[in-house]
Amino acid sequence: MITEDPSQQITPLPEEYAQPPELRPSEAVQSTANTHWGMAWLDVGLSFGVWVASVVALLIIPLVYALPYLVYRIVKLGPPTPEALSSDKLLIFFSVAAILPTHMLTFVFVWLMVTYGGQRPFWRNIDFAWPKNTSPVSATLLSVLVATLLFGLAYAITAVYGEHKTDLDIMIQSSVYTRVATAFVAVVTAPLVEELIYRGLLYRALEKAAGMGIAIAIVSLLFAGVHVFQYRNNIAVILVITLLSITLTVVRAVTGSVLPAFIIHLVFNGIQSVLIVLGGFIDRDIFK
Repeated sequence: MITEDPSQQITPLPEEYAQPPELRPSEAVQSTANTHWGMAWLDVGLSFGVWVASVVALLIIPLVYALPYLVYRIVKLGPPTPEALSSDKLLIFFSVAAILPTHMLTFVFVWLMVTYGGQRPFWRNIDFAWPKNTSPVSATLLSVLVATLLFGLAYAITAVYGEHKTDLDIMIQSSVYTRVATAFVAVVTAPLVEELIYRGLLYRALEKAAGMGIAIAIVSLLFAGVHVFQYRNNIAVILVITLLSITLTVVRAVTGSVLPAFIIHLVFNGIQSVLIVLGGFIDRDIFK
C-alpha cells in the first residue's frame, strides 16, 4: 500500500478560490459611463480621420486626374509657366471634373466608417431619414423655404459687399464646359457627400462625445473653413458660406436628421447652379 507524503501535497492558494469582487452599483454605472465616453471619443477620432482623408483626396485626386493632360501639354508645347497653367481652360476643366470621383471616394470612406465595413445599415446609422413627428411633405416644403430665403440673403450680401472675384468665379468663367461641370458637381454629388461627412458622420460623433453646442460650433467651422482658401479674397462670400454652414448644422441638430439639411443644401446649390449655367449664355448684368 502506497501512501502519499503529506509534504508533497499541493495546497491551493487562497486567491485560487477567490471570486472576482463584484462592483457596487455606483461603480458599475461609472465603469459603463467611462466605456461609453471612451468609445464616443474613439468615434470622434475615426470620424476626423475620414474627414482628413476626404480633404487630402480633394487636393490630390484633381492633380492625378489632370496628370495625363499635363504630360501631353509639356511634350507638345514645352514646360508651361505658372501663368499659362492658371489660364489653361482644359486644365481648369479637368480639375473641376475630378471632384466627381473625389466625392465618390469620400462616400466610400464614410460608408466604411458608418457600416463598420458593411456590418450594419448605412442610412439609418447616419440619421438620413425624415424627422420624427413630421410629415415628409412638410419637412420638404419647410426645407425648400429655408433654402430659398437663405439664398436670397446670401445674394443680397454678395451683391452689396462682394466686389472681388473668387477663384471659383475665375474657374467658372474660363469655359462653358467648366460652368456645366461645376453646376453638375454642385447639385449631383456635393450636397449629399458633404452633408454625410459633416452633418452626418462628424456631427453625430461630436454630439455624443461633447454635446450639441460644441458639435454645432466645430462642424460649422470645419465646413466653412475648408472653403476659406477658395474664397479668400472675398469676405462677403466667406460670410455667406459661414451662414450656410451654421444654418445646416443647426437644422441637423434641431431635427435630429441629416435629410432636411441635405434638402436645404441641394436647393441652395441648385439655384446657384442654374445661375452659373445661364451666366454662360446671358449677359451677367441681368443678374445684378
